[in-house]
Amino acid sequence: MKLTTRKICATLTTAAAAGLFAAQTFAADVTLTLGHVDPAEWQTSKKGAAAKVFKELVEAESGGRIAVNVYPNGQLGGETDLVQSAQDGTLSMAFVSGAFSKVCPEAAVLDTPYLFPSAPIAWEVLDGQFGKDLSKHCLGKTGLRTLAYGETGFRNFTNSKHPITEPKDLEGLKIRVMTVPLFVEMVKAMGGKPTPIAWPEVPSALSTGVVDGQENPVSVIAGNKFYEIQKYITLDGHVYGTDFFVINDDLYQGLSQTDREIVARAAKVAATVGRAIQQLNSAQGLGELAKNGMEITALTAEQQAKFQAAAQPPVLEWLKTQIDPSWIDKALAAVKEASSN
Repeated sequence: MKLTTRKICATLTTAAAAGLFAAQTFAADVTLTLGHVDPAEWQTSKKGAAAKVFKELVEAESGGRIAVNVYPNGQLGGETDLVQSAQDGTLSMAFVSGAFSKVCPEAAVLDTPYLFPSAPIAWEVLDGQFGKDLSKHCLGKTGLRTLAYGETGFRNFTNSKHPITEPKDLEGLKIRVMTVPLFVEMVKAMGGKPTPIAWPEVPSALSTGVVDGQENPVSVIAGNKFYEIQKYITLDGHVYGTDFFVINDDLYQGLSQTDREIVARAAKVAATVGRAIQQLNSAQGLGELAKNGMEITALTAEQQAKFQAAAQPPVLEWLKTQIDPSWIDKALAAVKEASSN
């Protein structure tokens, strides 16, 4: 089914109307709290869209028996805070990305450089047996059930010095990365100088030359107007960012089977809508970068292979020291199978 903005709007409008009617007719028996760090505006926020769809569907399908209170914009803290709150039960649910691997290290396998050749392949892997196995494993370690996988998009390099068309072009460049060890290892493997910096400090670090570049999805680069301080972007898609839609499992198991089915079904729909919004934002964002004078480098298959050959083996060797290596084998096998379909 092709998702268009008009169809998404119609779905949200219908669900909202049904949810309003339900709220006016019934008193909620259960209230779920959902936190994320993105804006609430659904047209431009993948997590905002997913949270809105989830809320409206759950409230409508439950006849108002379940209420969902959404806290966007990091109102309840950063992603690490949200994960901890969901674990201790002070928060019912969270939409988080990289912070989840801090409590379930095996989730970091999804950040393997150049693991997924395309978004549809990533969706097939995450929605298939590998995603189910990872969810079950992380549930046992964290007490958090992954109801669905969303998307933050493919991450790309930008810099203010010169075009990057092959790994050696990264040599000597100071690249801001998240405070995540895997990203440090990845940039180091390609000859760059990884510089972990907290997100709020990134614009200043780029403007003052503390770092030469950074890496993020196109939608984030455009949304933060990095084209004003970065001249070059390379669409290498080195990491496919995954969102984890998690719920405290004790709370989940305390729901009736009917309500568990409503929550699980709504989460899958919500994650799908979030993916659609992310894809739309990325496409529009690329046009925004070009319009504002950013020089865009799209890699050929041969160039992409050079980046993969430089970054993936060293990172995988490092990752094997951090997690059970069988998860790496499972991930690579799942991608290979999905790519052959």
